[in-house]
Amino acid sequence: MDAQTNELFHAMISRCLAQEVAPFYQYWEEAGEIPRSLWRKLGAAGLLGIDLDDAWGGAGADIAITQLALEEISRQGFGGLASAYNIHANIVMPYLQNLATNEQRETWLPAMARGESLGAIAMTEPNAGSDLAAIKTRATKTKAGWELTGSKIFITNGQVADLVIVCAKTDPSAGAKGVSLFLVDTRLPGFSRGKPIKKIGQHASDTAELAFDHIQLPCDALLGEEGAGFRYLMQELPRERLGVGAQALGAVEGALALTLEYVQQRQAFGRRVADFQNTRFTLGEIKAQLDMARAYFNHCVDKYRQGTMNSTDAAILKLQLSELQCRAVDRCLQLFGGYGYTHEYPISRFYLDARVQTIYAGSSEIMKEVVARSLLGKVA
Repeated sequence: MDAQTNELFHAMISRCLAQEVAPFYQYWEEAGEIPRSLWRKLGAAGLLGIDLDDAWGGAGADIAITQLALEEISRQGFGGLASAYNIHANIVMPYLQNLATNEQRETWLPAMARGESLGAIAMTEPNAGSDLAAIKTRATKTKAGWELTGSKIFITNGQVADLVIVCAKTDPSAGAKGVSLFLVDTRLPGFSRGKPIKKIGQHASDTAELAFDHIQLPCDALLGEEGAGFRYLMQELPRERLGVGAQALGAVEGALALTLEYVQQRQAFGRRVADFQNTRFTLGEIKAQLDMARAYFNHCVDKYRQGTMNSTDAAILKLQLSELQCRAVDRCLQLFGGYGYTHEYPISRFYLDARVQTIYAGSSEIMKEVVARSLLGKVA
C-alpha cells in the first residue's frame, strides 16, 4: 500500500469518525449499544468490507486499509466500536468471503457491506472458552437439514446481530474433526438473546449470551465442509489477531497523544510534569515500544498478504501488542494523577477499554502456550 493511498484513506476515516461518532459516542457508552444508523453510515462511506471483493459490495482495497480503520477507531478512543467493527468487518465478513458458497455470500455480504445486516461469531460457552474441544453446542442432522441446540456467552454484537456464525459439535466422538460452523439467521424460531452483559469497559459494544433451542436449520446453513470447523477457525485466527493488534496500536498512540498534551500543561512543584525525568523516561519508553510493535505488526500484515502468516506469528503479535496496550495505557494514566481516575478525562476510558485485550481472541496465557508448543515441536 503506497503512502498516498494510506493518507487518503486515513483522512477519510478520520473525517467520518469526527462527524458521525465523536459527538455521540459518550451517549452510546451510557446506552450500552451502537445505533443501527451508524452502521448504515459506515456502509455508505465504504468502511465496511473495505478489502471485500467488489462483487459482494466491498471496495476491493488492501487488507491494511481495514486494519487502518480499526487502528484509527481505537486511536480516537472508541474502543467499544473498534471491537464491534472488528467482529463484523474484519472477522465475520472475511469468513463468508473465504468459506461460503456464492449463494450464501449473495444472501449476506452485500447487506453487511451496507451496514443493513450485522454479524457476530459465537465460539465461547459458559464452560468452554479457549478450549473449543469442550464445547457442548450440538448440531444434529435431520431430514431437512440440521437441529442446533446449546448456548454461547460473551458474544460481541450478540444483541444486534442478524447473522451469527456458530461453532457446534456435529460428531462428538471425532474430537477437533467433529466441529462444524453454521450460519444462523437470528430471526429463526428457537434463537434467543439474554440480557446484555455489563462489562467494566467497552460499554458501547454490546456483549450477549445466546441460546439455541432446537433451532431447525436448512442444509445450506452449514459454512464450508462438515467437520472442518476447527481447521477453519485456525485458518482465520491470524486475521482476527491482526485486528486486535491494530486496536492495540491505535489505543497506545491515542493514549500517548493525550498524555503528551496533559503533561506539558500540568504543573507540579512549580514545573511542568513533562519536565520531570520520570515522565520523560516513561514517554520515551512507550514511544520506543510502540514503534517496535508497529514494525512487527507491519511484518505480519505482509506475511498475511503472502499467505505465510501462521498461528505462531499471530500468537506472538496478539500477546505482545495486547500486553503493551495494557501496560502503556496504565503508565499513561499514572501521569495524569488523580484526574486519570475520573471519567472526565478520556484517558480513563482508554484504561478501561484496554483490559479485555489480553483476554479475548485468546488470552495471553494461551498465546504463550501456542508459542511454546511451536518451540518444543521444533526441538522434538
